Amino acid sequence: MYTTNYIYMTKKIKFTNQALKQIDKIILDNTPKKYFRITVKGGGCSGFKYNFTFDDKMEQDDFVFNKTVIDKTSLDIIDGSIVDFKKEMIGDSFVINNPKATASCGCGLSFSV
Repeated sequence: MYTTNYIYMTKKIKFTNQALKQIDKIILDNTPKKYFRITVKGGGCSGFKYNFTFDDKMEQDDFVFNKTVIDKTSLDIIDGSIVDFKKEMIGDSFVINNPKATASCGCGLSFSV
């Protein structure tokens, strides 16, 4: 099920086949954007929320996972997670299964650690 397991220093993150395919599709559809960016920001119902955007550049504190970039602070919070892409009747979305999350809201984008 998991095709890619990236390890940078001691940081690990996995992507499912579905997530990798969708990221490739999004990048191709959004040229000249080169990267899919995952960030964790304060807010949401549970304290933190995942943010998925596109970017055409990397910052100094970014880690690269295939075509995805994640800043160091966000990576510290989602270290050990699995990134997936789900197609459901209510809509399609990226989902992060974060083992550090102690609670999350119903939408799956907001969580606490």
